[in-house]
Amino acid sequence: MNLPERFSNLPEYAFPRLRALLDVHTPGGEVVHMTIGEPKHAFPQWVTDVIVENAAGFNSYPQNDGTETLRGAMADWVARRYGVTLDPDRQIMALNGTREGLYNAAMALCPETMNGQKPAILTPNPFYQAYMVAAISVGAEPIFVPATAATGHLPDYASVGADVLNRTAIAYVCSPANPQGAVASRDYWANLISLAEQYDFRIFADECYSEIYRDTPPSGALQVAQDVGANPERVTIFHSLSKRSNLPGLRSGFVAGGPESIAQIKLLRSYAGAPLPDPLQAAAAAVWADEDHVTQNRALYREKYTVADEVMGTVQGYMPPEAGFFLWMPVEDGEAAALKLWKETGVRVLPGAYLAQGKRGENPGEGYIRVAMVAPRNDTQSGLTQLRDCLYR
Repeated sequence: MNLPERFSNLPEYAFPRLRALLDVHTPGGEVVHMTIGEPKHAFPQWVTDVIVENAAGFNSYPQNDGTETLRGAMADWVARRYGVTLDPDRQIMALNGTREGLYNAAMALCPETMNGQKPAILTPNPFYQAYMVAAISVGAEPIFVPATAATGHLPDYASVGADVLNRTAIAYVCSPANPQGAVASRDYWANLISLAEQYDFRIFADECYSEIYRDTPPSGALQVAQDVGANPERVTIFHSLSKRSNLPGLRSGFVAGGPESIAQIKLLRSYAGAPLPDPLQAAAAAVWADEDHVTQNRALYREKYTVADEVMGTVQGYMPPEAGFFLWMPVEDGEAAALKLWKETGVRVLPGAYLAQGKRGENPGEGYIRVAMVAPRNDTQSGLTQLRDCLYR
């Protein structure tokens, strides 16, 4: 049977590629998992109690856009965190994790043409794979813009030629950045919003790592858009409990933005969405309303920042991450380094090229490995020490 050509050139997803690279070899020691960004800190103990208390809700179809309580809790959080007031009925929608939203927002909001041409969707390179697949799915051209040391590990979309910007429909930005941990400053957001206003494209701000940082809370795209008086439809933000609250399995996120944008996203969701079950929505509302556990979680990551600085501080090219929980470590060849590390120590990391696009020699992730600091402090310290001694000495 025929298959769609638009997906025929997709590379294998990062983790199946990693398994094919490593799993045919015996690990060189006790396995230490430092690949996937799956938080391992404890989530709030009372989450399970809230789910049990609301378990009768499993007997009903969940509310598609999120319960009033959940949307209210999300809007309240945005107000506390960013000083932005959102109408919970018109400007916010609950998601089944941010990946769903990052993909479906493009489906709902990307036009068929821009200025009479095939639309372009800008994405940082390296990037989260959902951005690329969203672009391909809507018939747009994904434009991979380097996010390297030369650009502060954030994409310089102003460097893209006017011929591309004139047909750009959407620009994805991840801040704090995955995998590099770079944070978009207020000026970065303001300049990008100005560019988007000039060329009339939308900004999709993936901010799922926003609550894990060293010292200063990262600026938010919607916050800056409000400050500069941008079109309310210009910026759409995406947030999640996965990293903030160590609840990747709860699948609670949200999308927020202008009322016209959210109306279109809701319309598509009513046909093709997968809402969160009501008992889980009740738990999510309680978690969005609580900050104590977030402060405690952030303190644990700050301890691991200190560990990373101590262990890796003498490694040439080491970049102390501003935020998030990844290290983006320079190596000669990411695949060769990941394989050597696995065979000699059992420490498992991800080759940077698996998170980027480009031919060999042109892939901006090729000379890096991504290291996830999600395990407890002692395990993280052990893994980093083995990594340093294996690859840098």
